[in-house]
Amino acid sequence: MTRIPHPTRRRFLQAVSAGAASTALPALAAWPEKPIRIVVTFPAGGASDIVARVFAEQLATKLGQGVVVDNRPGAGGSVGGLAVMQAPADGYTLMLSNSTPISIGPFALEKQPYNPVDDFTHIAMIGTAPCVVMANPKAGLKTIADLEALAKRTGRLDFGSGGPASIGHIYGELMKKELALNMVHVPYRGGAPMTTDLISGVVPVGIDVITAFVPYFKSGQIVPLAVTSATRSPLAPDVPSVVETGHRKLVLDNFFGLSGPAKMPADVVARLHAAVNEILGSADVKKRMVDLGITAAPTTQPAFAAFVRDQVGQLAPAVKGAGVKL
Repeated sequence: MTRIPHPTRRRFLQAVSAGAASTALPALAAWPEKPIRIVVTFPAGGASDIVARVFAEQLATKLGQGVVVDNRPGAGGSVGGLAVMQAPADGYTLMLSNSTPISIGPFALEKQPYNPVDDFTHIAMIGTAPCVVMANPKAGLKTIADLEALAKRTGRLDFGSGGPASIGHIYGELMKKELALNMVHVPYRGGAPMTTDLISGVVPVGIDVITAFVPYFKSGQIVPLAVTSATRSPLAPDVPSVVETGHRKLVLDNFFGLSGPAKMPADVVARLHAAVNEILGSADVKKRMVDLGITAAPTTQPAFAAFVRDQVGQLAPAVKGAGVKL
């Protein structure tokens, strides 16, 4: 009978160790093996694009793989959102998520393309940026109370935004309902033309994300009335929050986060979540976020998922109730 030699003790222990390692965390041990893609639902150059590129660079260093940014704008963010929703849930296709493709865009389309709560894995909160309610100086408005008084006295108040189904538009619809005012939306093709008309007095009031407007506040060309967050924005610390004006129900933050397709592996989600929170701890990244008007908001993964669910519950009815269509 042929005798089969026994493996040496060293080889045996190596084999056992390798087997244990291969079964302990299989997805985490293998991932990432190729470049990761972050889909941005806006064109290049905007706040979402800049945030995505900051995190792509940082994640590439921490994960040891390339991270590329893929701009896919259109249909209120739903073009990019649908691309991520339909991608394999393997951690290689992610989305720089925010209020537009998650809480607004899908509900403004004739046929809702996805469920923004159930069809995604909401991995990590990056930060929040409020809108700002602002006025042309000649309108004589200094506060939200002034805005209410003018709207009631004249019976109508026009407000501009960056376009139909923009977060500024939807916030105006929330104000209209909460304050029982006749506020009429004037849509523009982006924030820049709205700003031009606000400065020239074509529209008396504008609502948009605060990021681009601080220089106009400092020059006196535009008067900020309130930011839509619960607390003041570090970008404009002299501007009161809507809570300070007595309107807690009007709190709304445009968020920035990292999301992926539904049912991603738990260990991949945990690794990405930890990496994002570690990046947010960097002083350099915090400064870059503040420069964009974004307050870093690291939190737990379940807390981020709950935040998304709550915001969808707040904004989806406003989109549908206002009859917003894209």
